Amino acid sequence: MTAALKVTLQRLAHAAGLPLPDYASAEAAGMDLVAAVTAPVTLAPGERALVPTGLAVALPPGYEAQVRPRSGLALKHGITLLNSPGTIDADYRGEIGVILVNLGQAPFTVERGLRIAQMVVAPVTRVAWVEAQALPDTARGTGGFGSTGVGSKPAAATGR
Repeated sequence: MTAALKVTLQRLAHAAGLPLPDYASAEAAGMDLVAAVTAPVTLAPGERALVPTGLAVALPPGYEAQVRPRSGLALKHGITLLNSPGTIDADYRGEIGVILVNLGQAPFTVERGLRIAQMVVAPVTRVAWVEAQALPDTARGTGGFGSTGVGSKPAAATGR
């Protein structure tokens, strides 16, 4: 196992007493982020809100953090994130906020300490563009938006 990346974190006053981001299992990729609301926030169906986490981070250069939805909230309540995944750049020092949206059919209340999102820290690849008049050919070519698999038959239909 590789050594853990050390990331400096600041807990803001309204996050006092709340847990720091943590992995829910030994092999989890994402750390749970919790709501640092001072009073419950109820989202009506179709409504969105910026929910504070009470945390700010100083990611090392060459890293980003992605804020992603929690599958349980999405499946059970229709709660997901807008701007997903949200990106926290290495030079951002403000509070991490989570844009929750209620795509469900019933109001949903965000309570203090509720696990609202997960955060994954990952390396960033920098790109140097090389402009060309044409791109190399591939079997797929310009096909996109559901074009893969079009015209092919399932393995059972071809006898394989």
